[in-house]
Amino acid sequence: MSKFEKLRMLGLANNANPEDQTHYMFTVRDRIIEHGSFTKVVRAIAQAHERWTLAKVPAALLIHGQSGCGKSTVLRYYLQQFPRQTTPRKTVIPILKVVTPEAPTVRSFTEAVLVALGDPAAARGSAAVKTQRIMHFVRECEIQLFLIDEFHHFCDSKRTEYRRVTDWLKNLINECGVPVALFGLPRAISALNSNEQLRRRFSSPIHLAEFGFTTAEEQLTFRSVLQHLQSLMPYQKGLNLSDSDVAMRFHFATNGLIDYVVKLIDQLVVASAGDPDPTVDYKALQQAFKVQIWADVPDALNPFNPTITPRRLDQANEPFFIWDDPTAYTLSQRARAASGSGKRKK
Repeated sequence: MSKFEKLRMLGLANNANPEDQTHYMFTVRDRIIEHGSFTKVVRAIAQAHERWTLAKVPAALLIHGQSGCGKSTVLRYYLQQFPRQTTPRKTVIPILKVVTPEAPTVRSFTEAVLVALGDPAAARGSAAVKTQRIMHFVRECEIQLFLIDEFHHFCDSKRTEYRRVTDWLKNLINECGVPVALFGLPRAISALNSNEQLRRRFSSPIHLAEFGFTTAEEQLTFRSVLQHLQSLMPYQKGLNLSDSDVAMRFHFATNGLIDYVVKLIDQLVVASAGDPDPTVDYKALQQAFKVQIWADVPDALNPFNPTITPRRLDQANEPFFIWDDPTAYTLSQRARAASGSGKRKK
């Protein structure tokens, strides 16, 4: 008996059956679901990347979406297509992913770039010295594309430092001459709007949208995703997740965010460990929702409670109350006031 099995059996009767560890090994998180919003973003990045390799035109993209919409999956997927290569002379880095530090300064952001490059001396030197090292590595490592994640952290910088760090980023883009794709929450748009030259370069933000459920086409897409994910589960007995009522409840439970959908699917399988006849039913779904999304949800608000008509969980102290509405940054103040969407939930 392994150490983990001993711990999983702690407090149980000696004749209890150990839970099947294969259920703990299951996850759909590493599966790529090629839905429309995902493929649109990947195509946009690939087009900018390929155009640079052919004509050396440095495009600038901003990809924004809610937390859990799949930005990290896009980043991981694209990076996997162009891995680093170590040669006897150097390390070739076709694509450099940089994670923006919180409330970035020029010094902290240059350090983040050097860390991403693998520079063991990333913390040493002034911002100017670090910038020179970055320029050297961009040429030496043959970087073709920058992917900058968590760009919305630029909004958290102090006003004077924000101007310095956005100007630094603008100069880096100019000097490197390679395409740049920024990833962040919708409020990242406001970070660009506050710097005229950056706004001009990133003039057409791309929305990596959550799944909708309003139109027949949106419902079909979401149900198809659920059908595919259920086909990956080790058991199929019980509810059909792509059934219209179940899918509707899934959408209310996740607000269309793929990360929450994946969490629920994984939890269903993990929770069934040790069950000789696992079944997908509303009871299992209600419990999965409690474990993964809202621990103290009242039964009257659990979307998988079959006795209620679910609603959006976007009220105060509910899972989706904090929602970064992209229209708050793309419409004029007058248009926002007219549409009633001028205030962002906090």
